[in-house]
Amino acid sequence: MDRDLEKANPKEDTEETTEELAFADVRVPPWREQLTIRAFVVSFILNIMFTFIVMKLNLTTGIIPSLNVSAGLLGFFFVKTWTKILEYFGMLKQPFTRQENTVIQTCVVACSGIAFSGGAGSYILGMTERISKAAGEEYGPSNTKTLALSWMIGFMFVVSFMGLFSVVPLRKIMIIDFKLKYPSGTATAHLINSFHTPSGAELAKKKVRELGKFFSFSFFWGLFQWFFSATEDCGFSNFPTFGIKAYKSRFYFDFSATYVGVGMICPYIINISLMIGAILSWGIMWPLIGTKKGDWYSKDVSASSLHGIQGYRVFISIAIILGDGLYNFMAVFGRTMYGLYKQKKDKSTNLMTEEHESFDDERRTKYFLQDQIPLWFAIAGYIALAAVAIVVVPLIFHQIKWYHVLLMYFVAPVMGFCNAYGAGLTDWSLASTYGKLAIFVIGGWVGASQGGIVAGLAACGVMMNIVSTASDLSQDFRAGYLTLASPRSMFISQVIGTAMGCVMSPCVFWIFYKAFPDLGLSGSQYAAPYGSIYRSMASLGVEGFSALPKYCLLLCIIFFVASFVVNGIRDVVEKWWPRWKGFIPVPMAMAIPFYLGGYFVIDMCVGSLILFIWEYRNKAKADAFAPSVASGLICGDGIWTLPSSLLALAGVKPPMCLQVISRAQAQAPA
Repeated sequence: MDRDLEKANPKEDTEETTEELAFADVRVPPWREQLTIRAFVVSFILNIMFTFIVMKLNLTTGIIPSLNVSAGLLGFFFVKTWTKILEYFGMLKQPFTRQENTVIQTCVVACSGIAFSGGAGSYILGMTERISKAAGEEYGPSNTKTLALSWMIGFMFVVSFMGLFSVVPLRKIMIIDFKLKYPSGTATAHLINSFHTPSGAELAKKKVRELGKFFSFSFFWGLFQWFFSATEDCGFSNFPTFGIKAYKSRFYFDFSATYVGVGMICPYIINISLMIGAILSWGIMWPLIGTKKGDWYSKDVSASSLHGIQGYRVFISIAIILGDGLYNFMAVFGRTMYGLYKQKKDKSTNLMTEEHESFDDERRTKYFLQDQIPLWFAIAGYIALAAVAIVVVPLIFHQIKWYHVLLMYFVAPVMGFCNAYGAGLTDWSLASTYGKLAIFVIGGWVGASQGGIVAGLAACGVMMNIVSTASDLSQDFRAGYLTLASPRSMFISQVIGTAMGCVMSPCVFWIFYKAFPDLGLSGSQYAAPYGSIYRSMASLGVEGFSALPKYCLLLCIIFFVASFVVNGIRDVVEKWWPRWKGFIPVPMAMAIPFYLGGYFVIDMCVGSLILFIWEYRNKAKADAFAPSVASGLICGDGIWTLPSSLLALAGVKPPMCLQVISRAQAQAPA
């Protein structure tokens, strides 16, 4: 899922004003010493792990939690183990610092971010003939693109660095002048600081032990399940937990350690919203619409055709997603403009007031402003990369023209600023919303006859990469500010992580794409829902509403408006009755099971239930160790996807099939 649902739920919203006193006598290494070889070796290992994790999430449900805390935690675990070994042999030359830990976290988040914004499970997959045929389209070859590792890597390198250069000139304004919180970056920084203070050392060891324990359990549980999954319908992931009838409506527990862990990280309201969406769609709406077969849509269309019931599933979910995205775009843009106005007003009315800064603020500001990144460097870098993209992108996608790319790069800095500022206020990245806007603008401009579907999806990739990396780097600048990591080392680490991601993300996707021939198709192990959804958006942009089945447009309008209304109610309740906001569902989350079903929702709700019981019994312990347990579950299962994919590529099949059949099937004559 998009990172729109990645809204962090950090336990700490405020900083301890005396936090830096614990580090007052600790030397802060210069920026070059923060960029160590071991930091990037560890980052490389973690990048492989996290790319597989994010890619698996992309290709199953698309729901991706914030992995900043996991990256900081695992970075600490690996380097601490490394330094302990060297110290034992008397070979340790440089101690492990919180600045180095922040560099690792930045590099890992940058790389895993490309696995999301790179669009392998969304707009890139949506360009393929496989998805086009599954949707029952009749467009010509100009509206599909054959996937190849070479152009995918090239495209990533061309478009993924622009957002970094666009936000660099604004770092002081965002972090120092506006004092934006960036909750994910703040929570990660506090975690890293707690690891590196003497009082936090013992707790850090316990967290690492918990992570290692559940990492091992998750990995071997994935291995155990593999032995029983000889065919598509075999294995624990197809176990009809609530009966055969519920299973056919996609309600079952599929024993995924990944989504149990994701459920422990996501806020309760996200998981509840997913469950409401699953019940509303697969429990009520689809069975009712299914009774209208032959009236609302033809009996002859295939189950996967957008002209049948699949059209209702896809386009109603798109309507909810667009409604939620548009509302949040307007809300965040409004907050951004109001915030800018308020900042300017406060500055003009308080010119004569001397604001006293705490010891923490003075120390952090001093180091944050120490290593400046020249303005000319940022501007020159942006112009140079834009010039390259204007030439290269049309060579990769002949459907898009140089003036389309020029227009996007002209407006991208404004969009990147809005997204970065909005993320600082709300912790929501609306990268996918900007991408969807580009789909409709460029796709409609080009038109279906000239390859508007591929042009729109390519434009989505350009815009998403720019605004996503802009907000990611701003989050990392905030984390660096709180850990005294140099902005220069943050920027270099982000560049290196992005470069790694430009290679790793397409390569990991290629492994999945070749290992699973049904990848992207509804009902498969890796259904990649956003591949079909993004292609459907592009089709809608060039074709209009005439192709939709009967009453589908009316239902889309109803759910689009409902998405707006529910979001409005959430904002009103948050302002006047904040304690009740947690009882109002999030439309974006509700939309996902409309297409996929409720199987992964059950997993996530199990994760929420585990966390709820844990917090009820011992809230302090749950707050301290739940992120470690969740990270272990996600990472262990995520790493298992590497050997399982390689086994599939090598043609090695699981030896057994675990399958549950109905009594009628069992009693039927052979």
